[in-house]
Amino acid sequence: MIEAPTPSHLSVKESVFPFNKFPGVDVLLGPEMKSTGEVMGIDQDFGWAFAKAQAGAGAPLPKGGTAFISVKESDRPATLEVVQQLQRLGFTVQATSGTAAYLRNHGVIVETVNKVMEGRPHVVDHIKNGQVALVVNTVSTASSHADSLSIRREALNKGLAYYTTIRGARAAVMGIEAILKTELTIRSLQEYHHHL
Repeated sequence: MIEAPTPSHLSVKESVFPFNKFPGVDVLLGPEMKSTGEVMGIDQDFGWAFAKAQAGAGAPLPKGGTAFISVKESDRPATLEVVQQLQRLGFTVQATSGTAAYLRNHGVIVETVNKVMEGRPHVVDHIKNGQVALVVNTVSTASSHADSLSIRREALNKGLAYYTTIRGARAAVMGIEAILKTELTIRSLQEYHHHL
């Protein structure tokens, strides 16, 4: 039996969705969603492979700025590590009241930002004004899905990297770290496959 070769590189595939062509449509993925294509990032390093895939899908990772974080209660412990890594990479953090209180209780410097329903200025105003570079927003209930719709739409309109899972946020941090700490390498598919 012939064994398949083990590649020395990593590939990250990202689906591309045409959300910007459908104003008002929620960007939170559901089982009925169909992508209009896919892109792939390839590199020796997972962080760079992820960053390349994100750039190819039209949501390049930021190198700095402010990260807006609003996560459901069960995601807060895992979010702490993501936020600490973002701060080590030079990001400032904004969060809604519940998430901000949790982070503050664990030693994180964070600015509290209003939810849309809490009055202005709120998070969508901050996104519109270019004060946010990255969004991490996980939700659990139908009402929280509706509450965060305007955040997702405005992040899309601004072309911001937006993550609705902690796994995605972790991958984004790895990508940002790769961008900031190592140089971009570009190789052809033939070069990658030559090493197999």
